[in-house]
Amino acid sequence: MSADLHRDAVVADTHNDLLMAVTARPPRQWASFFRERWLPQLREGGVDLQVLPVFIDDQYRPEGALRQTLRMIECAHTLAEGNQDAVRLCTDGTQIDGALGEGRIALVLALESAPGLDADVELLPTLHRLGVRVASIAHWGRTALADGSGEDATGSRLTTAGVEVVREMERLGMIFDVSHLSASGVEHVLELATRPVMATHSSARALREHHRNLTDDQIRAVAATGGVVCVNFLAAFLADDPADYTVDRLVDHIEHVVSVGGIDHVGLGPDFMREVMNDVTPPCCEGFSYSGVDPLAAVPGLAGPSGLPLVTDALLKHGFADEEIVKIIGGNVLRLFRAELGRPA
Repeated sequence: MSADLHRDAVVADTHNDLLMAVTARPPRQWASFFRERWLPQLREGGVDLQVLPVFIDDQYRPEGALRQTLRMIECAHTLAEGNQDAVRLCTDGTQIDGALGEGRIALVLALESAPGLDADVELLPTLHRLGVRVASIAHWGRTALADGSGEDATGSRLTTAGVEVVREMERLGMIFDVSHLSASGVEHVLELATRPVMATHSSARALREHHRNLTDDQIRAVAATGGVVCVNFLAAFLADDPADYTVDRLVDHIEHVVSVGGIDHVGLGPDFMREVMNDVTPPCCEGFSYSGVDPLAAVPGLAGPSGLPLVTDALLKHGFADEEIVKIIGGNVLRLFRAELGRPA
């Protein structure tokens, strides 16, 4: 039965911006708000391994980016310390295995675009000491390290500081995330990388032409490093037509990544945005879109982590074998994290 398969497997979500919603509350509420609002959803969805990106809104950039980065990292530590019976903030594979063995959700900290770092690469070891184990270096636009995918037309590669970040992350045992990076930036990273890289939340451009999705060549190259491409659930990255915002369309993207990169190199990077944006965005901003993407549009049933069992159901209906599904919904990410997190060069 699919329910048994989903329950017994390790389910990994490599991109949930819930820290944005939790950090928007007063610090004294961080642990309790997570427990009341997010923990039940994670449990219902069967999530065992949750990557927590640290994303910094434009209102904090540039002057307040590092301060807000540290505040969000502190929020992650606080919610973990306040819910020790249910979660554990992990920095390596041994800690992840320990958390899973105790029935706790393993949390892993990530930086999304790293605006708090800017070009000060010497701060990367500081952030590593605070528990960060995954990082990307651009979002939609330009940073001091690289261009995001919204700037593809520039043909820009990594800056000198960006190259240093790749090397420093490998030295520290951090995993580089190519999601949001420009096409030329992804190419540059793959030229430099000597260890596996991953895409924490990127779908297939062959099925939906958008700069945020990965080309087949990029998918193959990430897989060739030993990394994992985690498919984004955001509806507008799956299809042009809202009529195709379906779980089956999501599985089409998963199937495509499998066909191009192999069954050992695909995972789930849901990027659940609706609840987070409703929590942190004022009513004045309803109808907001970015680069033609409506972040509130969701696949029915997959607006939040509680819907993740639907993905297992759909994979079964599409003919995936049990052992393949176990890899897709978390096994591949767990393997990568066991091998790479905290392993210094």
